[in-house]
Amino acid sequence: KIDKRMFEPGIFLETGAIDVNDNGVALTTEQWLLNKNRNPQLNKQQIEKQLVENLGVGKILWLKAGLVNDHTDGHIDEAAKFVAYNTIICAYEENPEDENFPILDNNYKTLQKTTDQHGKPFKLIKIPMPHMTYNNGGKTPVSYVNFYIGNEVVLAQTFKEKNDVNALKIIQY
Repeated sequence: KIDKRMFEPGIFLETGAIDVNDNGVALTTEQWLLNKNRNPQLNKQQIEKQLVENLGVGKILWLKAGLVNDHTDGHIDEAAKFVAYNTIICAYEENPEDENFPILDNNYKTLQKTTDQHGKPFKLIKIPMPHMTYNNGGKTPVSYVNFYIGNEVVLAQTFKEKNDVNALKIIQY
């Protein structure tokens, strides 16, 4: 017997598009997953259904967008990351004049209103933003959130700028 689900349009994902904790919750951005150049054949509900069925998650946390000038169209791996099943590190810009401020402030406020699939709020940790520009003056889409947690090591990037030390202290926590 043929399973009709085999012929349903699939979801396009790539590294950095989602983050998943070990307790059935996925984190992503609407900017990426709902982008017409990624999944034009699927609406938000269809994408959620496929993530639930294929990843075994019970809840999806949607943030609106990623960083300004992000050539990956808003990957979550520069904006927010699970560091434990109940803890999320969030890129946050303190300067209201910075282009990333409204995006990251909205992301943080959205996460403040979310809960895990058992109704418990997440612990949120703000991490500062590096402030780098391209030679033409455009803002580079970099953050301290895109670090790797291995079994015995954490690999984190630095940018030779004032927020490096504070960001590393937060990540070491």
